[in-house]
Amino acid sequence: MKFLFLFILFIGFTFSDDSPYVVVLGIAQDGGSPHAGCEKICCKDLWVNGKKEKVSCIGIVDPKSGKSWLIDATPDFPEQYRIIIKDHQTELAGIFLTHAHMGHYTGLLHLGREVMGAKDIPIFAMPEMKRFLETNGPWNQLVSLNNIEIQLMKNDKEIKLTDGLFIEPFIVPHRDEYSETVGFKIMGTNQSVLFIPDINKWEKWDQEIFEVIKNIDIALLDGTFYSQGELPNRDMSEIPHPFIVESMETLYHLNTPNRNKVHFIHFNHSNPAIKDGTASNLIRSDRFNVAREGMIFPL
Repeated sequence: MKFLFLFILFIGFTFSDDSPYVVVLGIAQDGGSPHAGCEKICCKDLWVNGKKEKVSCIGIVDPKSGKSWLIDATPDFPEQYRIIIKDHQTELAGIFLTHAHMGHYTGLLHLGREVMGAKDIPIFAMPEMKRFLETNGPWNQLVSLNNIEIQLMKNDKEIKLTDGLFIEPFIVPHRDEYSETVGFKIMGTNQSVLFIPDINKWEKWDQEIFEVIKNIDIALLDGTFYSQGELPNRDMSEIPHPFIVESMETLYHLNTPNRNKVHFIHFNHSNPAIKDGTASNLIRSDRFNVAREGMIFPL
């Protein structure tokens, strides 16, 4: 709670101990960091020193009710679950899924009988995501054994979590091989947080991100790649995330208070911004921000 108090003082926001908040539980792209099979400079030292960055995930915490929710069940689910339960002293009340790419739903396996043997954990999913889980193994075993209970979400339809705390999914364009992809807007009585860990280029979306930022308080945005050429052996048009440099250019004409709302997240292991250094300093010098595990945003 000491860290939380200091952070709130820094952003100048009045906050009480029982107010809900969003906490960052991971910042890496699906494969995490260090990344399997990578012996390049971005991962080499991490293999040696044992440090890591967990896969992109946020938690919604309501101290008053003692409940919490995760957005996405990542390969780092065991650690992220323990943090949200033990460090934030809550009971997990549900998991919201963005889409069916490995970094965003595979952690559900830990709810099964081989591990936790959970009972009726609410899993909030869009129609195609729901169908995918119900018709493919091993996910459908979680359903048949009542480890999970899938709750259907609808595009742009808000869901009440507790009094004064709501979440709303919205469709975004992405590589939808197995399911649709959504971002989320989390709304409290004082602030709102936007979470879009995966999206194709901003111009592919039916919303204008420039205007969206002006009508939100905090935006956690797809920062998978920093710039073109980051993966020299891959055709990056096949993975068309907006580069961080493109996002900053798109949002260049925002004033400082609006730029300060933006926190890039979901960094590929190759992305230099995943570590503190030149790239992250350049982002901050342009008055944008870099998400780090443990950051807390009041709602």
